[in-house]
Amino acid sequence: MFVQHDAPDEPRGASNLLFDRGLRVFPDGTTRVTVERDPVPRYAKAGRGAYLEDVDGNRLLDLNNNFTTLIHGHAYAPIVEAVSSQLACGSCFANPTEHEINLAELLIDRIPSVERVRFVNSGTEAVMFAIKAARAFTDRPAIARIEGSFHGAYDWAEIGQAGTPSTWGPPEDPVPVPLYAGVPAAVADDVLVLRFNDIEGLQRLGDAADRLSCILIDPMPSRAGLIAADSDYLKAVTASARRSGVLIIADEVLNLRQGYQGASARYGLEPDLVAMGKIIGGGFPIGAIGGREDVMRVFGTQQAKGSLPQGGTFSANPVSMLAGYIAMQALTKDEFDRLERLGNQVRAGLSDTIKRHGARFSVTGAASLFRIHPKENPPREFRQAFCNGDEAETLMRLHRHFLASGILLPNGAAASLSTPMGVTEMTMIVDCFDGFLSQANQR
Repeated sequence: MFVQHDAPDEPRGASNLLFDRGLRVFPDGTTRVTVERDPVPRYAKAGRGAYLEDVDGNRLLDLNNNFTTLIHGHAYAPIVEAVSSQLACGSCFANPTEHEINLAELLIDRIPSVERVRFVNSGTEAVMFAIKAARAFTDRPAIARIEGSFHGAYDWAEIGQAGTPSTWGPPEDPVPVPLYAGVPAAVADDVLVLRFNDIEGLQRLGDAADRLSCILIDPMPSRAGLIAADSDYLKAVTASARRSGVLIIADEVLNLRQGYQGASARYGLEPDLVAMGKIIGGGFPIGAIGGREDVMRVFGTQQAKGSLPQGGTFSANPVSMLAGYIAMQALTKDEFDRLERLGNQVRAGLSDTIKRHGARFSVTGAASLFRIHPKENPPREFRQAFCNGDEAETLMRLHRHFLASGILLPNGAAASLSTPMGVTEMTMIVDCFDGFLSQANQR
């Protein structure tokens, strides 16, 4: 049984008023292109645990969690208490603090491929400086990346992120499609786009090795479909990179939440560098680059050759460091296992519901992540996951149905769980999807 919330096509008074104000000061009414609107954004007022309250008084189960960041949900009490105490002592300094050492030690202790750490302020910065470190270490300019994966807002990392059937080119030779008009042609010239789970396509990596500094890969790219890498593919990536002297950068900004040791360890990838973010900040801005000691040495101030200057006014600020340390400490092996059981429950429930209705849907994901696709067969790479107009409209109807049932499911139906959730919330999600498919069958 679900409480009916305001339908998306009805006026949302307070949100409408705020959006009108936003349009007077922001180019499109908000400051993040990722903010969903239907037709206006839903403005948040507060969050408690697994639930979000908007300014119009609707209480919603939050499956977005600020784009997978809030693994402990909203207003996690230990973080609130610790950060409040820290603020009374100062929010940022030009000097280092013990908090940055504590968080770095925790990450190095957990993640097998991380021997040294450098903190920054966002996932975008983590990826950017990981790429720069690979260039400095190899003295090569170009990068390889996987088609359709999201890696933040660095020009080189954006190439190939948002291709469409009319622009992405032949499967054996994907086009390095720029994200926006005006990107210098030289940027695309230094990006080799490869397809996910395509072992044969890795031959192109070897062919371009003399210019390639690194291959940037997410073991389960969310925006490209939340699809796991095949183990044989990751072995082939590793073998090809090692032969060519190309560094492997694992983008775990999102997928570090896949386990106690992260996603690379889960899927058998052995990266030279790891970009981290989101959950390691406990709800505050953060990013981190970690990796092999010899590669990370390019960040050192005493490095004679290949040194890479990197700073940031708010990098390693004590608030983010302390919040992140508390968040990660609470993510014990047992807690990761519990989240995985919940994820298994919801993915199995959704799949069983699809089978029972004979619906043209499928489910992907792992650990505390799941994604619903309006496709009969689960995709294996970005081109298969890409939604046409009708499929995108189906997902919008699904999003609206979940909203009307008190659940905030992102428009693309990619969802994340948080530790305040339990079996009750998983049942709510599956029952809501069952209701959507029942309505569809009655049309």
